[in-house]
Amino acid sequence: MIYGKRIRLRGVERDDLPRFVAWFNDPEVRENLLMQTPLTQAIEENWFEGMLKRPPEEHPLMIEVSDSGDWLPVGDCSLFDIHWSIRSAEVGIFIGEKSFWNQGIGTEAMLLLLRHGFETLNLNRIYLRVFETNPRAVRCYEKVGLSHEGRDRQGMYKDGKYIDVLRMSILRGEWVEQTARD
Repeated sequence: MIYGKRIRLRGVERDDLPRFVAWFNDPEVRENLLMQTPLTQAIEENWFEGMLKRPPEEHPLMIEVSDSGDWLPVGDCSLFDIHWSIRSAEVGIFIGEKSFWNQGIGTEAMLLLLRHGFETLNLNRIYLRVFETNPRAVRCYEKVGLSHEGRDRQGMYKDGKYIDVLRMSILRGEWVEQTARD
């Protein structure tokens, strides 16, 4: 487990799959994700089996919030497409429990995941892609220190129109400098 002030990150278990199906079948949750169609339990089970074959460092982590002594799952995050020779990985995150949106949970989870990536996995660069239509996520990523580095013009087709995909990243040296200031 990876612990923060209000949250912890733990491995995703098979028992979590019905929760993911519910989250991904909510159009508001799915709005800023790459998936565009609802999921079935069978599709999610197939994803889980495939995930287990990936390297452990790339397994997703459940974001849980401390709630009166219990831990409540609220979302998921992961480092993936890790390139060990250049020490680079992509990061992904979402909060599926809408009652926890706009409470800083995603920001805290990103900080924990960045710390894990740089300090445990010894990565040098962590990057992501985010839709231009998701300003809440862009603010979160800027807050944790990611810099804008590019734009894939009309890189995604959502809801009958093309939108730009922003590219953001943070380097190990920037992370070290930022954490020394905090």
